[in-house]
Amino acid sequence: QVQLVESGGGLVQPGGSLRLSCAASGSIFRINAMSWYRQAPGKERELVASCTLWNNTNYADSVKGRFTISRDNAKNTVYLQMNNLNPDDTAVYYCNAIVRQTIATYTTSIWGQGTQVTVSS
Repeated sequence: QVQLVESGGGLVQPGGSLRLSCAASGSIFRINAMSWYRQAPGKERELVASCTLWNNTNYADSVKGRFTISRDNAKNTVYLQMNNLNPDDTAVYYCNAIVRQTIATYTTSIWGQGTQVTVSS
C-alpha cells in the first residue's frame, strides 16, 4: 500500500504565502508524476501543477508566476510554494502521485486526503 500525507494548508490573508508538502510512503519502486489538484466548493477538481520524474513542470494558467512545484525524489515528497495568494485560490488541495510499486507492476494513481487552503482577510 502507498499513502500520501499532505500538510501545510491553513488560513492566509490575500497576498500571503503558503507551502504545501506531500510525502509518499509504503511500497514504492518509483514515482512518475507528482501533482497538485484543487477543488473549490461547487466546482470540479482541477489540476494546479504537475512535476515529472525528470522535473518537467506544468501549471494551470491561473497560478503561473505565483506557484512553484518541486519534488525531492530521495524523500518521495512534492512541494507547492504558493505566493501572492488571492481568495480565488481558496480550495481543498489534493496531492496525486503516479506510483509503480514494483518493477513488474503497472502504475497506480494515488490520492492524498486533501488539505484546506483559505485565503481571506
